[in-house]
Amino acid sequence: MVARRRKRPARERDDRIPSPPGYTAIPIKFSEKQQASHYLYVRAHGVRQGTKSTWPQKRTLFVLSVPPYCTEESLSRLLSSCGLVQSVELQEKPDLAESPKESRSKFFHPKPVPGFQVAYVVFQKPSGVSAALALKGPLLVSTESHPVKSGIHKWISDYADSVPDPEALRVEVDTFMEAYDQKIAEIEAASLRVLERERRKHARKELLNFYAWQHRESKMEHLAQLRKKFEEDKQRIELLRAQRKFRPY
Repeated sequence: MVARRRKRPARERDDRIPSPPGYTAIPIKFSEKQQASHYLYVRAHGVRQGTKSTWPQKRTLFVLSVPPYCTEESLSRLLSSCGLVQSVELQEKPDLAESPKESRSKFFHPKPVPGFQVAYVVFQKPSGVSAALALKGPLLVSTESHPVKSGIHKWISDYADSVPDPEALRVEVDTFMEAYDQKIAEIEAASLRVLERERRKHARKELLNFYAWQHRESKMEHLAQLRKKFEEDKQRIELLRAQRKFRPY
């Protein structure tokens, strides 16, 4: 009798989405026509204890693998269901040095980075971060109500946006120069205060030196007077001694 082979149970399909440790994957699609999903990897932004952060703690979502067609506006709209979005900033790579950021000019900021980017999404409340970590998706980037330009339409739009409005440019340049002049004036005022303190310190030192010299001269003069008086007294005593000598004739 031939023993029948027992069929091995089919391996269960793992529907979990692979993601980096500590991150949650959120599937997105450019539009309904797209079959495959792209995944955003998100986590709550945090830094080591005692380190200052540019981004508010507990209210900032850090996003990896943001595709080129996903703008700051579209990313804000995708996450708006989680709560009120305060700001969204796309960057080429994560912040390594936690230093204060200067406001970016729409005329002089660096060109957009081609390729995938990272994003910092700041919510109005911490609950927005928790809700974003629980999103399932897929989320649509481009919809009928909020279409996102791509291809040649995006190139034309980018070129049109790259041509600055002369009046707006003039206003921004004037604002920048006013801020620059104010900063220079503050630096000069601080330098003058330092120089004034040094001048007063030097003048006080000279005055103290003068008082010390005057006191030394006064002591020398007093000693000279004492020596003079001593010599006068010595001569007077010698004279008295000479007058007391016995003279028979």
